[in-house]
Amino acid sequence: MLKSLQSKESPLSKTDKQLEILSTGIFSDGSLPTFADTIKKTNQFPLQPKKIEILQINVGYMCNQVCAHCHVDAGPDRKEIMTQETMLQILEVLKTTEVNTLDLTGGAPEMNPHFRWFVEEASKIGVKDFIVRSNLTIIRANKKYYDLPDFFKKHNIHVVSSMPHWTKGKTDVQRGDGVFDKSIKALQELNAVGYGMPESGLKLDLVYNPSGAFLPGDQMAMERDFKKALKEDFDIQFHNLFAITNLPISRFLDYLIASDNYEDYMYALVEAYNSSAVTNVMCTNTVSVSWDGWLYDCDFNQMLGLKVASKSKHISEFNEKELKDRNIIISQHCYGCTAGAGSSCQGTVA
Repeated sequence: MLKSLQSKESPLSKTDKQLEILSTGIFSDGSLPTFADTIKKTNQFPLQPKKIEILQINVGYMCNQVCAHCHVDAGPDRKEIMTQETMLQILEVLKTTEVNTLDLTGGAPEMNPHFRWFVEEASKIGVKDFIVRSNLTIIRANKKYYDLPDFFKKHNIHVVSSMPHWTKGKTDVQRGDGVFDKSIKALQELNAVGYGMPESGLKLDLVYNPSGAFLPGDQMAMERDFKKALKEDFDIQFHNLFAITNLPISRFLDYLIASDNYEDYMYALVEAYNSSAVTNVMCTNTVSVSWDGWLYDCDFNQMLGLKVASKSKHISEFNEKELKDRNIIISQHCYGCTAGAGSSCQGTVA
């Protein structure tokens, strides 16, 4: 049986051990095929990008929450924070390339001390879609964040918010005591300034992650259930629900191993593999940028330290052509993005 990785290890040593687990066929009997072998059968290997449309920027791992499923291992004690210098390099890329979407994530991206400056400067450039991925509770965490709904509105930010369930029990189990009540209050405040209203251009979307070792259900059906429950119980409205599969890395991989669910979960992902989802996985049109400016095929590869297979490895040397010509780095965790209807940061893909 695999041993849990939960310990006081450094993030680097922990990442090395997770990569060792994910880099093989996993099981000693060889019964789980590698992701590379699977996509070779449908002539989709090597996996290659299309036009780069999105820069997903992780502005730091600091967060006011410590969620059980978090693939970033974010928390209040994380010190990795993007500098203003790196942000300036990102702004230069936005000015000189055809990238049209900026997607800010964390941790809680709002906790970066340069967050508001960066949003204001990026807004001047006029990106097509400006996304901030908020955990909601940050809006109620401290008085200095209370005005975030108005700040988001001022810059026409597309707010994508974490919301595990419409009930208190299931939400707090995954994200911590009190998270549900604070999330509801934050959603009501976003609604109050116009976010999530049926005819509003202020986009408010929710993100659902399963709270255990299972795949999400049908996204459209869950969206209907979420909308009905939140409207009836709290008079809350939102636009779309994104159902995202938990990938077997970082804190969620720790959970799978510690609970003896790892092998069953990996088998479930493989059995649900959908070749049509491969075409639209997020790594085909997105480049992920870490807090220190390194480039990755996706946020998950970033957490595993797998930099892009290109000469253009850092935001300071961003080259659209070289990045377009690269092969995307894959491993066993990629089954998570291609299971069922597929999964990306924008929800299902197939």
